[in-house]
Amino acid sequence: MLAQPTAVTTLRRALATGRVHHAYLFDGPDGVGKELAAFGFAQALVCSERGPGVDHACAACNACRRALLRPGERRPVHPDVIVLERGLYEPAQIGRRTPENQDISVDQVRTLVLSRAAFPPHEGRAKVVIVRRAEEFSTSAANALLKTLEEPGQGTVFVLLSSQPDALLPTIRSRVLRVRFGPLADDIVARILSERGVAGAEGIASLCSGSVEAGLVLSDPEETASRKAFVDRALAAIEASSFGLSLELAEEAKKRPRAELPIVLGALAIALATEARDAALAPDAPLGRALAAAERHRLVLRALRQLEYNGAAQLVMETLLSGLRDVWVS
Repeated sequence: MLAQPTAVTTLRRALATGRVHHAYLFDGPDGVGKELAAFGFAQALVCSERGPGVDHACAACNACRRALLRPGERRPVHPDVIVLERGLYEPAQIGRRTPENQDISVDQVRTLVLSRAAFPPHEGRAKVVIVRRAEEFSTSAANALLKTLEEPGQGTVFVLLSSQPDALLPTIRSRVLRVRFGPLADDIVARILSERGVAGAEGIASLCSGSVEAGLVLSDPEETASRKAFVDRALAAIEASSFGLSLELAEEAKKRPRAELPIVLGALAIALATEARDAALAPDAPLGRALAAAERHRLVLRALRQLEYNGAAQLVMETLLSGLRDVWVS
């Protein structure tokens, strides 16, 4: 795995010494390797050939091959590598009538974790539960998981992934060992993007704050159109007579992938900076227009910093749009 030496060293040491913690929280921005590390760790735990003192999977045995994701799949076929994620399962698979649109439901926790908690791993080595976007646990799901998270069955290991660790219940955070994943260096992002066939990888890497996921979004023509649509709607919301469109955008922000929101807000910041520049250079434009655009640009930059420090997406957007609407244009 590229980069993340501290996190990788922590996990390798646990494997080599046999002192694997029962529950981990991999926290850090999206697109920096948390999920890759989680499945690599799970692979090593279920590997049928890994001997004492070995800190990595053999990557060749049948268990290793089944523990990793296949192209286009969201969960592996190994029965002891269990994935929890909002909306990953059809409602009937987890005893529900409706889809999980808002959060990871208590039904998913009961069906996939609690119902199996008393049983040993299916194939004998370990049972690993990987939770994508763990901050999306509903309160009832998080509370249902607490006892098992604190005292899982023998050989069971939880790996929670989150870009918003402070959004987790304190009772969840107190039961896990945090492993920090930081933003990747630009050259590493560029290398990964190049390997995935992205043109202009170096230029894109300099814009995506150390996130490969953000780089892939930036390189996608459809996402470019999506960013423009967001900017157009945000500008319309600022000028609208009511707050309705602003509330719609704030609600949508909660549902966007975490790595995507800074990108669309960055596009909004560029649009406002361009407006401020054009107004300042136009000989007949009132000075107030340039000052208002500059102030709105500052508010967007503040919102980006709040997201960087794990601010809740919906709240950040509501506050931002309210502030943008309050800027007076003379």
